[in-house]
Amino acid sequence: MEFIIILSLAVILDLLLGDPRWLPMVVVYIGKAITKLEPYLRKKVEDERWAGLLLVISIVSGTYLIIFILLQVTIQIQPYLYFLISIYLLFNAISIKGMALEAKKIVISLERIKESYHKEFWIKNARQRLAKIVGRDTRYLSEEEIMRATIESVAESITDGVISPLFYMFLGGLPLCWAYKAINTLDSMVGYKNERYKNFGYFSAKFDDVANYIPARLTALLFILAAFFLKKDYLRTIKTILRDGRKHPSPNSGLVEAGMAGALGIKLGGKNYYQGKLQFRPYLGEGNLREEIKKVETRHVKESIKFLYLVSFLMVIISLTLKVMI
Repeated sequence: MEFIIILSLAVILDLLLGDPRWLPMVVVYIGKAITKLEPYLRKKVEDERWAGLLLVISIVSGTYLIIFILLQVTIQIQPYLYFLISIYLLFNAISIKGMALEAKKIVISLERIKESYHKEFWIKNARQRLAKIVGRDTRYLSEEEIMRATIESVAESITDGVISPLFYMFLGGLPLCWAYKAINTLDSMVGYKNERYKNFGYFSAKFDDVANYIPARLTALLFILAAFFLKKDYLRTIKTILRDGRKHPSPNSGLVEAGMAGALGIKLGGKNYYQGKLQFRPYLGEGNLREEIKKVETRHVKESIKFLYLVSFLMVIISLTLKVMI
């Protein structure tokens, strides 16, 4: 019953508030801890990979212990306080409405390009909004590239921001849920393959791959179910996941993005710029030749938001049902 109450109220809170900036966010404090520990470990440990591994162990175990101790103390002091903190911590760990709102803002900017004389202003505005949710360079992206990047980001956020946190909450409660969030934050901050982080961030990236392995495959399955409910081509979704899911450099992101591409009937992947360097991601979606690419439109971004909500809803229902049955 405890799990059901906490999960239900945390999701309702997320759907009402999104990611309000005026509330303290736990990931911000995890990020500050990473920023402070990084130079210290680089200085103390000569081997960058070992230094990076120590960072992962310190941040993940530290996060787990802090959340565990906080909950143990509060349940002894006041059960109602324990419930309030638990609801807030899970609300803090997931992002459904927050991601949906960011994607909608990008859509609004793109739609105003066609309606306004100030086209350069609105495409620049869309690029700036996109930069808040992606790690790639956005300064020179075209309208279609902005839409593609938004859809890819929405797809990935379903795993990182909803399915994985709820999966680990189901398995091991809030301490394990936040241990996962610590891994995910480490990957987003140091898990790069550039000169600075290719060794130091090696274990952060690997731990993130392992942590998301099962949730990403669960997300892909939920995409198929969501495609069926939304009256999309679920058979094409299955085919695209099986055919293109492993083309992506990430063992997890490719499955989710392929699921989104198949469900929407579009092609994702292609040219991306990271820190000024061009990277080409294999195409995911119908057709294999560049000339066969279907044009991505704002309606596809809107449809990706529907998938965000529905896949999240399905995960919540499945989690609650399994807890009742167990």
